[in-house]
Amino acid sequence: MLAAYDNELRGRTSTVLPAGAEAAVDGPLVRITGFAGGGFVGYRDLGGLEGAELDALIARQVAVFAGRSESFEWKLHGHDLPADLPERLRAAGFVPHETETVVIASIADVAGPVALPPGVALREVTGRADFERIAAMEDAVWGEPGGHRWLADMLEGERVADPELLSVFVAEAGEEIVCAAWIRFERGTSFATLWGGGTLSAWRGRGIYRATVAHRANVAQERGYAYLEVDASDDSRPILERLGFAAVTTTTPYVWSPTAPRSP
Repeated sequence: MLAAYDNELRGRTSTVLPAGAEAAVDGPLVRITGFAGGGFVGYRDLGGLEGAELDALIARQVAVFAGRSESFEWKLHGHDLPADLPERLRAAGFVPHETETVVIASIADVAGPVALPPGVALREVTGRADFERIAAMEDAVWGEPGGHRWLADMLEGERVADPELLSVFVAEAGEEIVCAAWIRFERGTSFATLWGGGTLSAWRGRGIYRATVAHRANVAQERGYAYLEVDASDDSRPILERLGFAAVTTTTPYVWSPTAPRSP
């Protein structure tokens, strides 16, 4: 599954991007600018680059995003080479954020009945008003008032660019969103990827997150995909492993920001 993940998902250049976003190739990297919430770079591998050549590649990305006054993420995987890449990123001003675990499951092992607690309903949403409600719910989950304004822009931008590539679902108790989760269908691969899943604290431990996983697995199965992939937090990883997901590697977002202090 790790080989399939590396070969099919990493370093892909999407042919459909939200308005304002652009993709460019720089050696082994694919660089995305203008994306809501900040840009990012991705790669299958770094083609054996190391030392001064690797530092120059990193510096070129920083220069592009610095010229745009735009933050961006370099997603470092646990099996990436060279071994000193984390130190080189930190030296270039990147700040490591929380490490997550890449988990993958066969959709056939995860799809099945969707069990929601009484009073909670699951529905697909497609409009700006609901995306803004999701952003407000995420603010409450993380205790960051106004910190997820970009999320509504991102979801809306992707839906407008190609509604077939993204489906967004909310679990609601009455008129309150208690959980939101979405799935991206990676065209031309055997993978669908799961995102979101944040749940209000008062509603945790009732199986809502598990229900969103099963529902999204059912949708992906109907569309002919074979695998589900998640960048799992320490909170969601045990749940996903009980559902049949297997850990294949780790991922740590190294984030460069125009306002971040540079490491010595």
